Amino acid sequence: MASRHSHDKTWYGHGLPYVTKKRLPGHLIAIEGTDGVGRSAQIDLLRPWLELEGYAVSNTGWTRSPLLSETINEAKAGHQLTVTTFSLLYAADFADRLEHEILPALQAGFIVIADRYMYTAFARNSVMGADPDWTREVFGMALVPDLVLYLDIDVESLIPRVIMGKGMDYWESGMHLALGTDLFDSFERYQSRLIDEYRRLSSEFGFISVDARLPIEDLQGEIRKHIAEYLSGSNGKSRDNNGASGTKE
Repeated sequence: MASRHSHDKTWYGHGLPYVTKKRLPGHLIAIEGTDGVGRSAQIDLLRPWLELEGYAVSNTGWTRSPLLSETINEAKAGHQLTVTTFSLLYAADFADRLEHEILPALQAGFIVIADRYMYTAFARNSVMGADPDWTREVFGMALVPDLVLYLDIDVESLIPRVIMGKGMDYWESGMHLALGTDLFDSFERYQSRLIDEYRRLSSEFGFISVDARLPIEDLQGEIRKHIAEYLSGSNGKSRDNNGASGTKE
């Protein structure tokens, strides 16, 4: 299903026809994981470290498109979204950020850190009962990340973290699916299913799994180790390719 262009980036499906031939020398790193697992906190620690290492960094995240974020928040507040509407709104948000944030930053040579990526839609839609093939076709415009780090956790460890943090909300608890008799019961069942699906996707797509139960500093150390290994290998490959081809950019 994936296709490549001349600069060694891979499109998940059909890509965006009018940008598929542009050079993308930057690096796309996705941080995946279920609700409340600590993705944002880890990304906040990553950016200054990478900048000190000499990299230009851009962050992007789920539902942060200036075009769609307010619409999505308003739609969710009504608690009336169908799985199809839910999916299409998130896909539109993703496409807008891809075109106007992710691709321009990659063209400029930035490291783009994505807080969630298309795999979140794959996991959520599957749990909500959407046709997996349809979901993947909808997200066929996506660029495949160069590196996906999955923050893995069990639901028993997740629950106290969420309770002590921002608490359980309607959507993250799966209340729209009527999975339990109360918020807590629904959260446990919904998140268990999401975690199972993320782990299946991790196997399918080759995510690097990191134990999210680790203390924040230790988890950050593991994440940095994997990113440093990727960047080291990528820079060496880039030098080899440039030396072999003699191409001027």
